[in-house]
Order: sequence, then structure tokens, then C-alpha cells
Amino acid sequence: MRSLIDILDFSVEEIEELLTVANDIIDNPQKYGEICKGKKLATLFFEPSTRTRLSFEAAMYELGGNVIGFSEANSSSASKGESVADTAKTISCYADIIAMRHPKEGAPFVAAQNATIPVINAGDGGHNHPTQTLADLLTIYREKGGFNNLTVGFCGDLKFGRTVHSLINALSRYSGIRVVLISPEELKLPSYVKKDVLLKNGIPYTQTTSLEDAIPELDILYMTRVQRERFFNEEDYLRLKDSYVLEPKKLTNAKKDLSIMHPLPRVNEISVSIDSDPRACYFKQVLNGKYVRMALILKLLKEAGRI
Repeated sequence: MRSLIDILDFSVEEIEELLTVANDIIDNPQKYGEICKGKKLATLFFEPSTRTRLSFEAAMYELGGNVIGFSEANSSSASKGESVADTAKTISCYADIIAMRHPKEGAPFVAAQNATIPVINAGDGGHNHPTQTLADLLTIYREKGGFNNLTVGFCGDLKFGRTVHSLINALSRYSGIRVVLISPEELKLPSYVKKDVLLKNGIPYTQTTSLEDAIPELDILYMTRVQRERFFNEEDYLRLKDSYVLEPKKLTNAKKDLSIMHPLPRVNEISVSIDSDPRACYFKQVLNGKYVRMALILKLLKEAGRI
């Protein structure tokens, strides 16, 4: 059974096919309004979420389907000690496809091994967030027209940021990509990502603690929040949470066609005064996320023979 657990589960060609379908949904929404009629998406969210969960739900409703599920672990049988494997087997009896978010890395993989329907990883701990990456890729495609020859700056929490790890993985398969890693020393990109992705694929990268120094060379600036929920120590979080705040004056030397992205939620790392800047793309990302999740649901249901 085909699932999406890691962005690398799909080939470059499959991702481009998904983006083509997503663009067609944007242009011709009426074509897709009843394609999933009678089908059910189960949203199994063991961790809080606003955008991702509602985006999946909106996607399924706009395809004509229905949604069942839960939005916190203590409202599921996990609170009674049920395993992820048993939950997946059970939900397979009720639904046609699963979107799962879980605080433990690897939980959606376990679900996919035990489900008899497709499973979509909607975020697992600090590991992966492939559908956010698809939303990011659709945004980059619509803003830049492609993925080659881009200098991409990742700023903020690069240690725990699963969206950063997934997007770096995805971009590593294109040519002419340069990466600039902007973070405090304590939140640097994990060495395994540098070794297994950047070095392995020959992608040039630089590391810096200065956002101002990096901005002039960037085609894309991918901001992230410092994630309170990933810290074991509140003091460390409070010390690092305001490491980077993007304000208009910091864009003085930025490219006129810079694309400013953020997976959201933001706390205060992007000033609201940036929202009206034409280079701000983060709310476009939210909308693009719905369209690309619609395309993904269609692809997996078709491959499973359910539509």
C-alpha cells in the first residue's frame, strides 16, 4: 500500500506531477468537486495543529469527501494505551485514507506498516513533515517558476525544525541549489542532515549566526519559529526564542524578488509589518498547502484503487 512518510518516498517526476495537478485544481476547481464523493479521510492528530489538520479537512471536503478523526491524543484510545499499530488497523476499517501527526518520530511509518489504507505523515516529532514540504515546493514553483539555481536561506530553529529538514531533502535533488544556514549555535542543523543530504549530494552550504549578513544573497528566506515544545529546559527556550526577528529595515539590502516563507505558526520572528510586503509568501503557503494536499489525496486514493 503506497503511503507518504518521507518526501523522498516520491520521485522528482511524481512531485512534479503532484504540482501539476495542484495547479490544475487552482485553475479549475469545479473539475474536482465530487471526485472523492463517499470517501472518508481519517485525521489522527496526536499533537496540536491548526493549519495542517484544517488544511487536510478542507482538502477532503473540497474533493467532495468526508472527514472523521480526532485532534488530540487524550480523546483517542491512545490514552488507554492502544498502540499506533492497532490504531492504524482499526481506522483502516472505517476510512479510505489516513493523515497522522504524532510527537514520536517514526509513528506514521509504523502506522503505514500496519494499515490497509494509505497513510500520510502530517508531521512526526522533529523528523519529517512531507506535506508542508509539498506546500513549500508549490509556493516556490509558483513564485520562482522552478527549483534550479536558487540560493535558499533557512533561519531560526534548524535543529528541531522538521519542515527545514524535509525541504532541504526535497531541494537536494535539483541543480544549482545553494543553502545558507542561519541559526544560533545551539540550534544548528543536525550533523546527520549535513552529512546525509548536503555533503552527500554535493550541495554547497554556509553557516552563519547573522541574518543581516546573509539576506543580500538570498532568493528565498525560510523563517522558522523557535519551538517551545521541543525544549526540555524552559530557560534555554526563553534565551533563544527571539534570536531572529525579521523587520522591514533588515530587508533594505534584500533582492527585490526575494520570497519570504514561513511554515507557521509564527510567534514574533516575522514582524506583522512585513505582511504587506509583496515578497511575503507565508499566507500563500497556507493556501497552496490545501491545493497540494488535495492532489496528494487524489494520487494515493487512485493508486490504492479507491477512486
